[in-house]
Amino acid sequence: MVIDTILNYGYSSHMKATRIFYDKAILPDGSIVEMTIWQLPNTTAERHHGLKYSLYYGRNGEFIVGYDNERGKSDHKHIYNVESRYKFIDVETMITDFLADIERVQNESDE
Repeated sequence: MVIDTILNYGYSSHMKATRIFYDKAILPDGSIVEMTIWQLPNTTAERHHGLKYSLYYGRNGEFIVGYDNERGKSDHKHIYNVESRYKFIDVETMITDFLADIERVQNESDE
């Protein structure tokens, strides 16, 4: 019981999520890359990592690549209109995977 108190120090169920990372870039072709990650006050079955995130890539109003974990869907990604599950390992891997998917769709559109 004491260890639970130590591990949860500073967090309670009524606390809001805290934004821990935000970056937005407008690329030369006008496309937008926007990444936001929040630390949740508690983990849940859907968000075992204790994070809420939204990673977006789009151009001219078109949603092209996205990673998120909205409530009720857990970790997943979107490539154009196709949604698939995403196996979250850690933040660094997720961002690497997201950027790789952006590069892949950019290369496909150049062909």
